[in-house]
Amino acid sequence: MNRVRTGLERLTSTPGTGRVRVGLITNPTGVLPDLTHAAPALLAAGVPVTTLFSPEHGLRGTAQAGGGEGDTADPVTGLPVLDTYRRTGGDLDALVASSGVEALVFDVCDVGARFYTYVWTMYDLMGSAARLGLRFTVLDRPNPIGGAVAEGPVLDPAYASFVGRAALPVRHGLTPGEIAVFANRAIGAELDVVCVEGWRRQWHFDRTGLPWVLPSANMPTLDTALVYPGTGLLEGVNAAEGRGTTRPFELVGAPYADGRFAAALNDLGLPGVRFRDTWFTPTFGRHAGVVVRGVQLHVTDREAFPPVLTGVSVLHVLRSLYPGDFACEPFLDLLWGSASLREHLEAGRDPRGLCPPPGPPQGELLYG
Repeated sequence: MNRVRTGLERLTSTPGTGRVRVGLITNPTGVLPDLTHAAPALLAAGVPVTTLFSPEHGLRGTAQAGGGEGDTADPVTGLPVLDTYRRTGGDLDALVASSGVEALVFDVCDVGARFYTYVWTMYDLMGSAARLGLRFTVLDRPNPIGGAVAEGPVLDPAYASFVGRAALPVRHGLTPGEIAVFANRAIGAELDVVCVEGWRRQWHFDRTGLPWVLPSANMPTLDTALVYPGTGLLEGVNAAEGRGTTRPFELVGAPYADGRFAAALNDLGLPGVRFRDTWFTPTFGRHAGVVVRGVQLHVTDREAFPPVLTGVSVLHVLRSLYPGDFACEPFLDLLWGSASLREHLEAGRDPRGLCPPPGPPQGELLYG
């Protein structure tokens, strides 16, 4: 087994005495291979961390989607924890300035989908750092679903939001450090990236030798992350994306679906995936407490599997089979990065042609 060294491990392996007050942006994924969390690890290495900043879901990861944990104190280090979720621009600048930190460090694992919010917390805080004159350092981590492939359309800047700030494809194929370098062309922060050592772009997370820590409450496994760039799109329609089950984003369905759903999806012959007819009852979220019929995605070949095309195909089949019940919501435009997917679905047109063929990631790549 190969073992990758993350930016955090590389930084803490050379202890020193820091002279500037550091704000650490992190969550449960910011750990060393022995599962020591970044905050005490950096303090032990002589990095003078004085404040912790938490993204969506919070420092401890207890909040569900769309929430944070509020301002609190870290019970391990005693440091103050400031909640950045839903704070942008001048409001975020004021929060950072009030902490008295002189530099910001980011150590959070991403999952490889543009609409996952952690890298946009990084983006927004890079903007604050630029305006406040603070150095910003990214302790890089591998892309869990590999960095060899990008898929899906690039974000239209008119649809920029907290589920997509910069012009990246849906599955971007980049690490947080690479996104920071790409975004910094416009932001202009004083940026450093402590690169991952020993990672190859084609590797999924289970080849890194690193421990998997669920990045958020509904991202329990690498299997979840693999399908998420596609089935995450179901959050923009009136179907269940599997929240409130033990297989979020692998289970999808709707109260109006029937046995034709799985059969129609399998008839498409999508590469690297099969669909099993199933029933489930979400315990929370969309259709909570309602018996839902749908499918479980079984990825049979993750190298061949196109998550974005698969997610669009799921939406296409739902719209084709159940036109009187299926409905899109405005949030779909933000997830997709333009109105084109929603417009195709609402007009009854096949949207699969909106997916460009998968290709290599674009940008200033830090890893071969």
